[in-house]
Amino acid sequence: MITTLTETSNLTSLFLTLSAIIITLLIWYIKLSKKLNQYSSPLPPGPLGFPVVGSLLTLKPDLHSYFKSLAHTYGPILKLRLGSKLKIIITSPTLAHQVLKENDIVFANRDVLSITRSSVYGITNIVWTPYGPEWRMLRKVCVLKMLSNASLDAVCSVRRRVVRQGVNQLYNRVVLDQSPVEVGEHVFFTILNLIMNMLWGGTVDVEEGASVGAEIREIINGISELMSKPNVSDFFPVLAWFDLQGISKKNRQLIQSFDRIVNRMISTRMKIEEDGGNGNNDFLQFLLRLKDEEDSKTPLTLTHVKSLLLDMVAGGTDTSTNTIEFAMAEIINAPDVMKKAQKELEDVIGKDNIVEESHISKLPYLQAVMKETLRLHPSLPLLAPHSPSETCVVGGYTVPKGCGVIINVWAIHRDPSNWEDPLKFDPERFLKDSPKWDFTGSDFKYFPFGSGRRNCAGIAMAERMVMYSLATLLHSFDWKIPHGQQLDLSEKFGLVMKMKIPLVAIPTPRLSDPSLYE
Repeated sequence: MITTLTETSNLTSLFLTLSAIIITLLIWYIKLSKKLNQYSSPLPPGPLGFPVVGSLLTLKPDLHSYFKSLAHTYGPILKLRLGSKLKIIITSPTLAHQVLKENDIVFANRDVLSITRSSVYGITNIVWTPYGPEWRMLRKVCVLKMLSNASLDAVCSVRRRVVRQGVNQLYNRVVLDQSPVEVGEHVFFTILNLIMNMLWGGTVDVEEGASVGAEIREIINGISELMSKPNVSDFFPVLAWFDLQGISKKNRQLIQSFDRIVNRMISTRMKIEEDGGNGNNDFLQFLLRLKDEEDSKTPLTLTHVKSLLLDMVAGGTDTSTNTIEFAMAEIINAPDVMKKAQKELEDVIGKDNIVEESHISKLPYLQAVMKETLRLHPSLPLLAPHSPSETCVVGGYTVPKGCGVIINVWAIHRDPSNWEDPLKFDPERFLKDSPKWDFTGSDFKYFPFGSGRRNCAGIAMAERMVMYSLATLLHSFDWKIPHGQQLDLSEKFGLVMKMKIPLVAIPTPRLSDPSLYE
């Protein structure tokens, strides 16, 4: 009898909860329908979708190519209702210019993901912080101070040491067994070590650094996986509190693990300072000193410091790794491109020397290879989403305040009306009129790092890391696919684009002296 009453009570509670959710969604749907009819200019065209869920049921996994196919039907600006969220998809340089240049202040806010909003640090980082004094302070810290040319030059020796260690590991592996290498995995560890050494390499010893690296790798992989999952809380913000999929909870646990690591680093660095030691320069030391010196109305807090460190580790590792892996895959797939790149490296450096960062500016063809890689495979195919602070008109259509605005840079980069033979990997296109094709986003046919005031703050660091690593891999080794295998350049969509099938290749040493691999 008691069991029956308990089961009845549980069923009643479940029924009441589901009823409350359904009623809430229906009320929202009625209000939204009324609101969408009040604008003087029409909303962009788009699929009708279903009541309450909108177009959620028809979404395809590869959103970048799905949105491109919708643009063929509805035009370069279209609307898509995903649950209770209205999304506006932009797929043309002209309209991207209107959003990111002509109305850049209106669109300077982000459409913040639920997973970010509920994280341990909140939205206190450079990517998601709302436009305003706090964001301006963080941007100034990143671009003008921490990631300035002078600051990056100061840790040049760190990058050199880590890249040479990576070459040595690769060489020793080849000499031992000549087995194929999973290129992305090797590059990931090199880039991760590179970033960590720049962040706190002067604070921890080598042994502790290796242990921390293993922990950080698990955290990065976990966060990346969670960020790429469709989240009910993003489609129905009213349900975010319930965290129905447990995504926010898992993300908080990962960031708490990162927080414990950073707290250890901070304690060690502060002890070094208290003991009168200076240690080696690293970004952690720089940020802590900057925090203590700040006296502005919007101070740099310890939470900001931790958030910036997480941004650099999580944001810099995946994007740089995937860019290098795609570049290597495209180069191996086009032997003439590899020959030209290696000839340029030999002409500038020779086979009896090693690549230095100072050589990079003398390698225009290799720079064109990187630009062409980012044209075909931009790290963030849909960039980071924007959200207008007020209702405005783009391309003759209403873009309501607070909606999500997605710019499909992947589709723009592959549009035949913007690029000749757009699916061909052809670095030569970036040698013509080369000053025009930079990473500032001034030309809206090519802006892999975004454009306007919210473009990527880490462009300078990413360019140095990617170019130096790529040049070293191509200069030090010849590369080929294992016999009997085919190279697959298919992409796997996510917040960060990656190869669907990891690149596996065989490196062969090509320098004149084995000591150059030490």
